[in-house]
Amino acid sequence: MNVLVIGRGGREHAICYSLSKAPSVKTVFCAPGNAGISDVAERVAIEENNHAALVNFAKEENVELTIVGPEQPLAEGVVDVFLAEGLAVFGPTKKASIIEGSKSFAKDLMKKYNVPTAAYETFTDADQAKSYIQKQGAPIVIKADGLAAGKGVIVAMTLEEAITAVDDMLVHGQFGSSSAQIVVEEFLQGEEFSLMSLVHEDVILPLELAQDHKRAYDGDRGPNTGGMGAYSPIPHLPRNLTSDALETIVQPVVDAMIAEGRPFTGVLYAGLIMTTGGPKVIEFNARFGDPETQVVLPRLESDLAQVILQLLKGTKPEVVWSEKSLVGVVLAAEGYPGKYEKGLSLNAFEQQDQETMIFHAGTEWEENKLISTGGRVLLLATAGGTIQEAQQKIYEKIENKNTAGLFYRNDIGHRAITK
Repeated sequence: MNVLVIGRGGREHAICYSLSKAPSVKTVFCAPGNAGISDVAERVAIEENNHAALVNFAKEENVELTIVGPEQPLAEGVVDVFLAEGLAVFGPTKKASIIEGSKSFAKDLMKKYNVPTAAYETFTDADQAKSYIQKQGAPIVIKADGLAAGKGVIVAMTLEEAITAVDDMLVHGQFGSSSAQIVVEEFLQGEEFSLMSLVHEDVILPLELAQDHKRAYDGDRGPNTGGMGAYSPIPHLPRNLTSDALETIVQPVVDAMIAEGRPFTGVLYAGLIMTTGGPKVIEFNARFGDPETQVVLPRLESDLAQVILQLLKGTKPEVVWSEKSLVGVVLAAEGYPGKYEKGLSLNAFEQQDQETMIFHAGTEWEENKLISTGGRVLLLATAGGTIQEAQQKIYEKIENKNTAGLFYRNDIGHRAITK
């Protein structure tokens, strides 16, 4: 069969990589893709927001399944357009993708259906938000209500940081309309982890757990980013954690979306934290996580396309996972997540070796040379018998590369090793 993936980042590269290994898939198309994706898929020069052109392409090329990667086209209703044309597509409708598109919607939903999450209040007035923060104290979490490319969350360790975040979002419009409303949340202590589930209405297939590293610098310091690396599985967390999270969080939310007239199909990403009272929700996303996808999907030994098609027919598929551990390290442009330079030479990463998976995020070809086009540029991943073994191997690989103009964390996976 022919499969189309919509998007251009590291997450989409990992999806295409997995599909390219699926026995049932003849051709993988990616619109618009990036430099690295061209190794595993045919790139299509159509932007993610050009829904009509994407639908026409899917029809012309007899695409039997389309997978939507990024959140923006989901929020803009690309799935609705595909469904209206009778095309098989994996992703939530515009009504269902609001679980990521509005943090206040997600929080209100969880409150209504008794899903465990941090205490919160929602604000559009800066003075009211500041007054609430002064009463609550720090640390405290400030979130832009709408989509902000993974950068709309400030974990303020001091009242001064929290007040600045409120001003940046509500007064100065840091994220445009996305921060015209903010959610102020209780700071939760505990171990964070990511549980992605493939969902079709009331059928749920949980994927293997992963742990992301959000902070820019070693030791979980510095500003929040879209993710500086990830690993899977998480050996030091309880074995029954997935089943507990499914029972108390994922299933109730999936049922709630149906009850609210917003049935969910696609990837429901639950960003969770293990507290003394059990797992609680930090956030929901309506698509594969990035960079978690880059360390979870390579562990999937089943045919991804067939798994999704079976799910779309209302059947929970059986899947096989590799026992190996994966560690993935993001190489980002110096200055990220603030201002950074584009056009960095990446010729050291043009050739892959058999042991290292290189997932491209912000890359392109320019005059037959590989250059950077984004803040998060590449993710390098490798497998090992344990997290420690995989970690050692991937850092040896990176240290042998020319990383001029790039930076990376040296401690991805440290929690699994120090526990």
